[in-house]
Amino acid sequence: MEDTETPNGGLPDVCVVTHPLAAAGENATRSLLDILSVITSITLVTADLPEDSDIWEKREVIELSRKGAGESVAVAAARFILNQIRMARTVAARDEDVVLFFGATSYVFPILVARALGKTVLVEPRGDVPLTLRLNWEQQMPLVLARLLAGFVWAFERAGFAIANGVVTYTPSMASQLGLDPGAPNVYSTGARYVRTEEFDVDVPFQERDRVVGFLGRFDEEKGIRELAAVARSLPDDVTFRFIGDGDLGEWLRDELSDEIRAGDVELAGWVDHDDVPAELNRLQLVILPSQPTEGLPTTILEALACGTPVYATPVSGVPDVVKDGETGFYMHETTPAAILDDISSILGRENLNAISRTGRELVESEYSFEAAQERYAAILSNVR
Repeated sequence: MEDTETPNGGLPDVCVVTHPLAAAGENATRSLLDILSVITSITLVTADLPEDSDIWEKREVIELSRKGAGESVAVAAARFILNQIRMARTVAARDEDVVLFFGATSYVFPILVARALGKTVLVEPRGDVPLTLRLNWEQQMPLVLARLLAGFVWAFERAGFAIANGVVTYTPSMASQLGLDPGAPNVYSTGARYVRTEEFDVDVPFQERDRVVGFLGRFDEEKGIRELAAVARSLPDDVTFRFIGDGDLGEWLRDELSDEIRAGDVELAGWVDHDDVPAELNRLQLVILPSQPTEGLPTTILEALACGTPVYATPVSGVPDVVKDGETGFYMHETTPAAILDDISSILGRENLNAISRTGRELVESEYSFEAAQERYAAILSNVR
């Protein structure tokens, strides 16, 4: 590990605890660590962190296990219990004054241990985990059983919320989505992600962009990829749909839209490095994100607005605090292909898209820059001392 930053004094040291990390979780964790490392000293306690992750080089990392969450429910449950024991032991041996459970909000046992030892405990959900698990489990088992198991996870998470000294959410709307009162004294509802605004910027003026709309992210069922494929097939001839990313439905998408791809009406960019994402977003006049309320606040939304690209998204979880209908983007109230097509035509026909592009950029600069996020977390840590 190399120490590349010198934290400011006066704030408590923080031990960040996460559960086994997938790619999306790794990116969100890296973002949080980047913020905290500027204002205080940090340690990451995690499991199954990819060996090629740059977090190893930049931060102090304690690895609990090289095993992931597990593919079956039984294996996942066993590892869930074992990881709680490992977390509790590790937290008990640490000297940090604050323990922040990031995403690991249903890990009640280590939360209890940390409180019993007199540590200040914060929990920060990354999204609606019980709902995410329920949707996944409904594909693997009877509906009643899936909902029962998800109910147990919900109860564990609620217990974690109640035991902790404070709950941090990305935005007030996300807090409400999770059944929390954004105005409660122990709820810190403005711990949103950040965008490096010097990297994500308006490089291509909005009025100079071609009529290209697109999706950026994982090609999974929950992202509405099948509906977007139907939309892409029916767009007007002067509008191109660009899919940026890959995933389980990648091969299906290539087969389903093979004729449109050959005709140039649909483009598949494939998975792109994060360094190339700003250029991709600068190619688009509209980012389209039909998804369920499983994510707290997709980073893609903030990155798109930073690049001056309006966002058309379902108004769930933390999205309405960033995508303001008719100001920085547009709400997707229906996710049927016909409704999405109508909305896209209406949006692209608006005369004030340039102004909406500018407003989105201004919002990110003022509220979601790295400096703004740093100030928010400094205020949170000062308040819980």
